Formats: sequence, C-alpha cells, structure tokens
Amino acid sequence: MWFDSWSDLLRIAVVGTAAYVTVVVVLRVAGKRALAKLNAFDLVVTVALGSTLATILLSSDISWSEGALALGVLAVLQLAVTWTSSRRPRLRSALTSGPTLVLRDGEPLPAAMREQRLTMDELRQAVRGTGTGSLAEVAAIVLESDGTLSVIPADRIGDGSALAGLDGPPSRLG
Repeated sequence: MWFDSWSDLLRIAVVGTAAYVTVVVVLRVAGKRALAKLNAFDLVVTVALGSTLATILLSSDISWSEGALALGVLAVLQLAVTWTSSRRPRLRSALTSGPTLVLRDGEPLPAAMREQRLTMDELRQAVRGTGTGSLAEVAAIVLESDGTLSVIPADRIGDGSALAGLDGPPSRLG
C-alpha cells in the first residue's frame, strides 16, 4: 500500500510532533542518565523509549496520552532504579556488572578474558586505538561496565588509583 488516507498522515504528523515534544520533556526531567551508555539497564531503557515512541507514531490503537504515560513510566522506573542503586551497593551489583581487569603489565589475563568472552584481537584493537604499538607498553586494560575497553599505557599509570577496586591491580604499583 502506498497511501491510505490523508487523515492517517495528519495523525502521524500531529501525534508525532506531540510525542517528540513529550520525549524531550521526559528526557529533560529524567536527567542525563536517561540516555547514558553506562550499563545494560540503561541500554534497555533507551531502547524501550525508542520503541515506545515508534509505537505512538505508527499505531493508531495507541493514543498520545497512553504513549506519554508509557514514556513517563519508563523514566520514573529508571529514576527509581538508578537512585536506589546509587545508594544500595547490593542492588547496583545485581543490575550492573563491574569493571574487569583483562590485561596487566602487558600480559593478558586468560581467565578474565574467558569469563568476559574477549579475544586477543579485541585487546590488540583497543591498544592500537590508543596509538600504542606494543602490549608491553600497556599497564592495564579494563573492560568497563558499559562494554568499552579502557587502555592505560605504562607511562601513564601514575599512582594507579583509577584501578582501585579491581582484582589484581598492575604490579608496577608496588
């Protein structure tokens, strides 16, 4: 079908505009964390917001008010979970994974890599991305809770305080 009716197109234009404004307001009220790339929970909320917006736009079975309520519910749930997890470490560990040290002093940590399902090629790619040509020049690689790999060159390890709380901090720290 190429065209159903002008009223369908008008509905999408009007409801789409209202839904867009609603998403912007909800995100402003929810704060920066609503679209953060911090952990799996944040990703789920981000995807759910997008899916809800698409449903509001394209489904004539869903009214704007129902969609606005759904967006608000998602934002409130995310606020509640993030507020609680920032104050309750046990809940935080249930919702998010912590960072994992996967390379120390240029040597990969095979058990950690297996557990996190990382390959040597992925570690090398992360190292190359920093402009470093040798694993021996790397003090640590950390798989962060958002899935990114942080590479700390040996000449930039400093006092190693950024690695506090990780199992097996680099041995160059003493």
